[in-house]
Amino acid sequence: MFERVLSFLRDLPAGAGTHASTDDPRIAASALLYHVMNADGVRQDVEWERFKAVLAESYSISGAELEALAAAGERADNEAIDLYAFTSVLKRHLDADARKAFIGLMWEIVYADGELHELEDNTVWRVAELIGVERHDRVEARRKAAAHAPGATGTSSDE
Repeated sequence: MFERVLSFLRDLPAGAGTHASTDDPRIAASALLYHVMNADGVRQDVEWERFKAVLAESYSISGAELEALAAAGERADNEAIDLYAFTSVLKRHLDADARKAFIGLMWEIVYADGELHELEDNTVWRVAELIGVERHDRVEARRKAAAHAPGATGTSSDE
């Protein structure tokens, strides 16, 4: 299933023209991933590297194209007043399985530093609600990500 989601994400269209748009599902995804990375107010190098790795793997990009997408996500998140602008784009472009897998990617970034902060947990919960991912699917994705994160600490409010 994960390969199917990666394939789907790779096939999403890039933004038209030279100006990035939050209607571009790649930028919306990048902005949400960036947002969860910064939810606890501390951007660690390991989180930044995982953020870029997720983008690189999801979209089969590297180099300048990867840097541009990461920067576009950061810029879009910094300019946003809420998460709805991004979640509505993803909800329109991703099927139910891809939305679940996206929540899994968010958890990967959350656990990149081995810790779960309550603001990160809340951010993933809000995004999952907005894109229509059920609680049990969100919790299962969190458990999987935590199991793959060495020394993961912190508990979710779902437990």
